[in-house]
Amino acid sequence: MKALRTHAVGGPETLTLDEIDTPTPGKGQVVVDVKACAINFPDTLMIRDLYQFKPERPYAPGGELAGVIEAIGEGVEGYKVGDKVMAAIGNGGLVEKIVVPADRMFPVPDGVALEKAASLLLTYGTSIHGLKDRGHIKAGDTVLILGAAGGVGLSAVELAKAYGARVVAAVSTEAKGEFARKAGADEVVIYPRDEMDKAASKELAGAFKAACGPEGANIVYDIVGGQYSEPALRSIAWEGKFLVVGFPAGIAKMPLNLTLLKSCDIAGVFWGAFTAREPVKFREQVAELFALMKEGKIDPLVSETYPLARGGEAIAKLESREAVGKLVVTMD
Repeated sequence: MKALRTHAVGGPETLTLDEIDTPTPGKGQVVVDVKACAINFPDTLMIRDLYQFKPERPYAPGGELAGVIEAIGEGVEGYKVGDKVMAAIGNGGLVEKIVVPADRMFPVPDGVALEKAASLLLTYGTSIHGLKDRGHIKAGDTVLILGAAGGVGLSAVELAKAYGARVVAAVSTEAKGEFARKAGADEVVIYPRDEMDKAASKELAGAFKAACGPEGANIVYDIVGGQYSEPALRSIAWEGKFLVVGFPAGIAKMPLNLTLLKSCDIAGVFWGAFTAREPVKFREQVAELFALMKEGKIDPLVSETYPLARGGEAIAKLESREAVGKLVVTMD
């Protein structure tokens, strides 16, 4: 079978399409015939050895997938060959077939395309955990979302609206702003892509404050980091929650005096560790996501698909911060 793998530290251009052995399931495992694998920002970091987890090479990137069960190992109950399933696996998904622990899988809801199923767990899982567990979102809150047109960003827009919040979407282009509006954003702020000086940073803080209103943002959902974090923090409400989700623009250096002046909290959102530490709550939240999808309140946007041989192009596009919604590699 074929697998797109990393053999040495480097960018997406270093990935190679390899022929490897077809796996067999062990106890508590199944073999999934992969149909779709979504690309996420951790994939861009892992292959460059910039992520907190560094899998042993060679390995395939790709942390969430959907497919059809091909074989079942000893002790697996509740599944049968031919079932459509989805899973969050951390890495290894850019392959034609993969062994998955049964306790990491979920049945694909009826009527959900496999490309969308592969795009649900990591992005919407991160956002439901972030907004509910770390941000304590409630109806009537104002939520400022940085990077609101990416996969995680759009999931946060949809979920925040589902929970009755007012959403201010911050994006880098007007075209991305339109995607955020379609997902339900009430206001859109366009931030610059170029390096900001002190005056530009102050101007962006003013734009955030104007969009959020006089009370400020009860929750700042920061997927971007870098030079954008401080202006967003300056727009936060009294006792607001600043959620650190990611930093493709770099790791921000925050003036902590602002947390005192606003009596606000800065909280990390580490969804992968959460799923391992609290598996029961994780499954409850996935069930909630399925219910919200059935109600039509969330709907993953798959903007582009790529064949396995071109999976590196999907990673490169995500790395360039040009992607909107989810990029998915399909095996057919």
